[in-house]
Amino acid sequence: MSVYGHGKAQRGFSMIEVLVTVIVLAIGLLGLAGLQAYGLQNNHGAYVRSQASLLSYDIVDSMRANRNAALNGGYNVDFGATLAAGGQATLDVNQWVDDLASTLPDGQGRIVVTGDGLAEITIRWDESRIRDQEEGLDDDDSAPPTEIMTRTRI
Repeated sequence: MSVYGHGKAQRGFSMIEVLVTVIVLAIGLLGLAGLQAYGLQNNHGAYVRSQASLLSYDIVDSMRANRNAALNGGYNVDFGATLAAGGQATLDVNQWVDDLASTLPDGQGRIVVTGDGLAEITIRWDESRIRDQEEGLDDDDSAPPTEIMTRTRI
């Protein structure tokens, strides 16, 4: 005599149960992959901002080491430019501009030192690829460049 009554005992899973389980698992894994990609984008953005901050402090240290040249405008440079005159200030600025270009995506910098010793260092770079993906923009809808500014006394 059967414990379950007149019918056969149930054995294993039905194909529908297996299919539903696979679909639920696949959706969960896709969500996890999306979170991982979003986290990587944000980590890269934080890395680039950290590098920009370090590069601004690097040029400030160089200007403080060569204070007279900095106060006389030897370190003043605009976005996308390099200095042509000789001297330590020229070497420092041109090295800094090269570091910006090689470290940051489309990285550029500007240095303005006023006569009273106030230095303003502005660094900008293109972070549109990350922002476009976050905001769902096309490549044609470019966002403005990201900038950080450091003000200090030399």
